[in-house]
Amino acid sequence: MEKLHEYLEILIDKTVFFAPRIIGAALIFWIGFKLIKKIIGLIDKTLKKTGISDTMRPFLLSIISVILKIAVIFIIVTILGVDLSGMLAILAAVGFAIGMSLQGSLGNFASGILIMFLKPYEVDDWIQVGESFGKVKEIGIFSTIVITPGDKVLIIPNSKITDDVVANYSKKGVVRLEIGVSMPYNEDFPKVKKVIEDALKPIDKILETPALEVGIENFDSHNILIAVRPYVKPDDFWEVTFAAHKEIKKEFSRHDIKVAYSEGVELGNIGG
Repeated sequence: MEKLHEYLEILIDKTVFFAPRIIGAALIFWIGFKLIKKIIGLIDKTLKKTGISDTMRPFLLSIISVILKIAVIFIIVTILGVDLSGMLAILAAVGFAIGMSLQGSLGNFASGILIMFLKPYEVDDWIQVGESFGKVKEIGIFSTIVITPGDKVLIIPNSKITDDVVANYSKKGVVRLEIGVSMPYNEDFPKVKKVIEDALKPIDKILETPALEVGIENFDSHNILIAVRPYVKPDDFWEVTFAAHKEIKKEFSRHDIKVAYSEGVELGNIGG
């Protein structure tokens, strides 16, 4: 009983000693993070007024937010009475271990800084990285968010972007559609070419300059493969793609241009 009484007194003393600190730390945590949110909002408004671009602003806000949150955590640790010198040594060791395990993330961070300063693209630009094509929605510290014409959200690591070839269609203001059309061997190419050109004329979002390109791209076992390459503004990519396929199909039907089916092989004449 005496031991139990002694432990109880120690528990009460510790509670009396630490309770105010824990409550104070909890309040600072809650108030601090609420205050950081408001500060970030005010800084965001200020940056907008000063004309900082949509590309740079989220990056700067992310860094400021991280710094402020680290400051709040250090204040909380100080209130709790933790020895900062010992904690800094532990943090250094942990930071080294984390850095070794997150080399890829650090590479993405370094690439993010390069993208911010070199500006190969900006928010709302249409870009292509490898096979990924879409409009840039956000440039973050570690990744770039791209929205495809089909409304898919692509989160591309920044290191992949700096290591790959980036095509920025918005710099030039136009993008070329790659439409493939099949033509049977016994059909006349000049006739089919004119049918395709006439089919695309009603689509007003196809640009006159650069001019539409229609040519024979390749030959396969059943068809002649025709490349149809109209130029459009990046925002009109999918609308014109769908309209072009629709109009070409309609004109092929109207001019009775046939297609070859893959079931079986039939020999025939080659048209002009």
